[in-house]
Amino acid sequence: MPGDVRRGRERGRWSTGGLWTWPAVAVLLGVAAARSLVEVPVPFGWPRTILWPGDVESLSALLQVLATTTITATTLTFSITVVALQLASQQFSPRLLREFTRDRVTKLVLAVLLGTFAYSITVLRELRAVDEAPAAAAFVAGVLALVSLSALIGLIAHIVTILRIDTMMLSVNGETRRAMAASYPAYDAPRDAPPVEAARPEGQGALVRAAGGGFVSAVDVARLVGAMRERRACTELLVRPGDHVVTGAPVAQVWRTADGSAPPQDEDAHDVGDAVRAAVSLGYERTLEQDVAFGFRQLEDIAVKALSPGINDPVTAAHAIGHMAELVVHLLGRRLGPVVHADDAGEPRVLMPDRDLTYFLDLACGQVRRYGSREPTVLAALLRLLRDAAAAARDDHQRAVVEAHADAVVAALDGAVADHDAAPVHDLRQRVGLALAGDVRGAYVDRAGETRSI
Repeated sequence: MPGDVRRGRERGRWSTGGLWTWPAVAVLLGVAAARSLVEVPVPFGWPRTILWPGDVESLSALLQVLATTTITATTLTFSITVVALQLASQQFSPRLLREFTRDRVTKLVLAVLLGTFAYSITVLRELRAVDEAPAAAAFVAGVLALVSLSALIGLIAHIVTILRIDTMMLSVNGETRRAMAASYPAYDAPRDAPPVEAARPEGQGALVRAAGGGFVSAVDVARLVGAMRERRACTELLVRPGDHVVTGAPVAQVWRTADGSAPPQDEDAHDVGDAVRAAVSLGYERTLEQDVAFGFRQLEDIAVKALSPGINDPVTAAHAIGHMAELVVHLLGRRLGPVVHADDAGEPRVLMPDRDLTYFLDLACGQVRRYGSREPTVLAALLRLLRDAAAAARDDHQRAVVEAHADAVVAALDGAVADHDAAPVHDLRQRVGLALAGDVRGAYVDRAGETRSI
């Protein structure tokens, strides 16, 4: 079911657990492995010589060096991570910080280093009770030393890669497209329920108010449909993933369906309201799980930050717009707007609002258009986005929305821009018109690629 809370979660290189989950598990495993390996007997002769040729004192020295080195490397890892977070916040967008705290590689490196440290000090403690050096434990300590060194080198290479702005934008693009595919049905997919206007009961429903504040992070539609079916009720949500609500703000209205359209009263209203609040998850920050608009927000943040006087990088802004163009084209192939979710019997149970094309194009173009009004390169990038959208538009409504935004981009062009510099902007506006009229070839063919590259 589109919008289900269990769908659209990115696997890949992101992890949804806490930053300390993997390291804590690694520490426990390190302690357990150390206590076990110390007790493993190794016969004298060539097996012991291969695993560990030294005595207890030499092993103790190795373990002390290993423990000290791993703690130093852990400190370096934290320092690198903090610098990465600071750079991402200042140069790109503070809303990108969540991606770093979910990075699997960073968690894995911390787990290896702290697990090695726990292993080393545990074996070192156990050496007091043995006469012969535990060869198996010594060999594993040497292996962990090499693994820790490799992990640290790998982390440095990884941080260099993920700090590239193109890598960040590609990551946001991919995660947003996955959320889009999980949240919105295909444009031409059959409808399983009537339109919202036809499914909405008559009269005023009983309001359900938020018990707390925060961002709507997810709506468990399947749970909510089941709850409404059990209570023979219908609810219309007044919020959607990404919306910010405060305590006491209305989040839904509900009707009883048993007697037509009467709202529930007294205790029934509290029961239905609790069911609605339980299905609407609130958090302290926005997430991309069901909030497709948050992906656009992150990319637009990058573009706006690039246009700030302190950075002044219109090329990065144009690249961010290019990623949003890819997302807009995919959106045009999806059915946007409010959705009715029915139960197995076909009875409408949940009326869920959602964002439309106008909202997404306002989000993608609005701030960038205003901040970049004096930079033709940025306005031309916006018109390239709208040309791509015009070529992919499915119906007259989509074309009308695209045309309105194209006119707004041209209107935003600062009058102080020289005619020569403004010419590409007006040319691309004409190309948007050609794409809207169906002349896709004329919209894209140019002399030397000047309407496709910067």
